[in-house]
Amino acid sequence: MAPPAELIDDVTAEILLRLPPDEPEHLFRAALVCKPWLRVLCDPEFRRRYRAFHGAPPLLGLIPRRQAFDGYPAPRFASTTSMPDFPFPGVFDGHRARPLDCRHGRVLVQVWHERRRRLEYLVWDPITGDRHDLPTPDFDWVIYIAAVFCASDGCDHLDCHGGPFRVAFVAMATDLRKDIVKASAYSSETGAWSAPVSLGDYAQHMRNALYEKLCYQPFAQGRRGPVIGDQVYFALRGGNEIIKYNLHGNCLSVINPPPHNAYEIALMVMEDSSLGFAHIEYCSLYLWSTKVDSQGVAEWVQRRVIKVETLEPTVYPSQGPFVVGSAEGLGVIFISACAGLFTLDLKSEQMRKVDEPGDYFNVLPYMSFYTPDRGRLLSLARADDL
Repeated sequence: MAPPAELIDDVTAEILLRLPPDEPEHLFRAALVCKPWLRVLCDPEFRRRYRAFHGAPPLLGLIPRRQAFDGYPAPRFASTTSMPDFPFPGVFDGHRARPLDCRHGRVLVQVWHERRRRLEYLVWDPITGDRHDLPTPDFDWVIYIAAVFCASDGCDHLDCHGGPFRVAFVAMATDLRKDIVKASAYSSETGAWSAPVSLGDYAQHMRNALYEKLCYQPFAQGRRGPVIGDQVYFALRGGNEIIKYNLHGNCLSVINPPPHNAYEIALMVMEDSSLGFAHIEYCSLYLWSTKVDSQGVAEWVQRRVIKVETLEPTVYPSQGPFVVGSAEGLGVIFISACAGLFTLDLKSEQMRKVDEPGDYFNVLPYMSFYTPDRGRLLSLARADDL
């Protein structure tokens, strides 16, 4: 006697549950084997178990950002799997698009409309294709950095598609004699930006240092800023001052890096969810993180030093190699060197080349589960003849 269909589906689900998420092709091929497998893969309960079983969303692609010496280069989504690249919004509309940040399955994009002669912003979900237009923040700036992130309370960030989000915008204001740093936050739930908040009166030596950097490094911009709870952090290039934007309290503050001769740092979220950063000095990568002492005071602690022998040393630290990003939850760091773009796995300490040489200064990792539960396959799974 043949076993019940429910038992077969349960056994099939246990097998399919173990397919690796970092290669979505396996799931899509399995969905095409037969209709019962397709039905299992498109079941919401299976998708929930699949995400919980594998934990952190896999890395599906990279969005490299390059130095803008002669206009901004056309953005591209470089897939790290066998799946085709996602078409970048704005580029195919005849506009100049520039990626700003990427997190929780969303990409924040700046778009320059030639006809309207103005900047606009949109949040794009490559998996669903959804696009959400944002108005421009209501204050002037010279240089800015931004971050997009999920705004759902209690979300585990394994499936943030379609939920509310926020965008944090931190800028160097046009008037250097006052309020040098300003910030505002956008909420998709209200459809509006918060009232701008300013850093206030910096110490005079800090203000002079920032003025010098802005005057003599016109292309200097912050890299991807980590989000920890309701706080967003950004590092300024050169002096490595760290700006903390507390969204709950709507206030800005400054965190100084440890006394170390790091030329440039890349902020990141550590395994214990503390704030950390990485930097390279000659052939060694240094990892630092914050630690709160018994008095409640946060201090910087050096966590690890990793030799990166495959990267050629240089006499001038400003000429690389240097860290250009990280993939949160996966323990992967991105390094730009003369030989190309590399990934460094912090667990195995193995390096792998993922792109050709270029003027990278930031790499945005796109991380998300990509399951065959959308579009035509989902329609087939819901068909009456199943």
